[in-house]
This record gives sequence, structure tokens and C-alpha cells, in this order.
Amino acid sequence: MNYATLVSQIQQYLQNDESTFVAQIPTFVQLAERKIYDAAQLPVTRKNVTATATLGSPNLGVPDDFNSIYELAVTSSGNQTFLINKDVSFIREMYPASTTQGLPLYYALMDNRNILMGPTPDAAYSMEMHYFAYPTSIVSASTTWLGDRFENALLFGSILQGYINMKGDADMLNVYKAAYDDALQDVIMFSQGKSRSDTYRSGQFRVPVTR
Repeated sequence: MNYATLVSQIQQYLQNDESTFVAQIPTFVQLAERKIYDAAQLPVTRKNVTATATLGSPNLGVPDDFNSIYELAVTSSGNQTFLINKDVSFIREMYPASTTQGLPLYYALMDNRNILMGPTPDAAYSMEMHYFAYPTSIVSASTTWLGDRFENALLFGSILQGYINMKGDADMLNVYKAAYDDALQDVIMFSQGKSRSDTYRSGQFRVPVTR
């Protein structure tokens, strides 16, 4: 399903061609995409990026398309070590003074833009982050993997957002929600089947980001 077809089907289902409503369809679609990507860790959204830690700073920024982290590694003397995921409170208690420096051993998602490391890097280490990203929206890309592979989830997710905006009656809202929930379950089942089942590292977790 491409974007033009998606827009056409949204209007057909909701029977609304009012100009203000039509102008908001891109927003409905993007909200639906965001909810789907927040609900399922899809292999197609997994990316990795390298960065350099700042000597004396415990913070590491995340990419602009960041959704949730998969794992974080540090390279020192040619050896790569995976950091262990912990809560921010654990790192604060373990290293109450940010001046305590060394090779980072732990990390925590501090907010939607920064990762906290402990101890504070004592050198400009090379870091490698594997993470789940928010892909380019079908609104601008015209076609996407999500639209091709799980068009029902995208369609009914968009319809649901549009109908909420229209303040439609509760019964029909429940019908659209049930259709969306059913389609979303297929996406979630796919993500669980394709994602790595090995969770021996405590870093296997996700935290949806709200911008």
C-alpha cells in the first residue's frame, strides 16, 4: 500500500472529505506509525551507529531517529565490551560523583536524548550503539516496509486516529479499535518471532520515547 492509496482508503472508511480533516490525515498516519513502532520491535527498524564518548562526561547522545536501545558497547585497546543496562538510580548510587572516571561498565537511558554511563569515561572511547529507530514515514517516503507488509495495521491505526479526531460515536470507535488491535497483534507476533530470543544480557529492553 502506498501513501496515496492509504489516504484514499481512510477517506472512504470515514466518509469525510472536509478540507480541515483531509489536511490532518498526514498527522493521523504518523501517529499510527509511531504507535506501531512503539508496540513492536521490528527487525527492519534496527540500526547501529558509532560515536565517541567525551572524556569527563557521563552522557552519550542518541540519534535523532532513536526509539529504544538494544545494546551499547565500548572499545578500549582494540577490545569491545558490552555495557550492562541498569537504572539511573543504580548508576547514581554506584558513582555519586561524576568525577569518578574509568572504562564505562553500565548504562541507563536518562531521558529521550541522552544515555548515562557509569563510571564517567576517562578517555574518548569509541562507542557502538545498536538501537531501534523510527523509520521515515510513509507520508514522505510514499512506500514503506510497514505499508507493504502490514497495511491493515497502518490503515486501521490511521482510521482510529482520524475517528478519534472526528469525535465519532463510541460503538463505531470500538469497531475500529478492535480491527486495529487485531492487526497490531500480527505485527507484534512477527516482531517476537524475528527478534533475538537470547536475552542473556540485561541490556535487552526498550523504552518508548515521547518527543
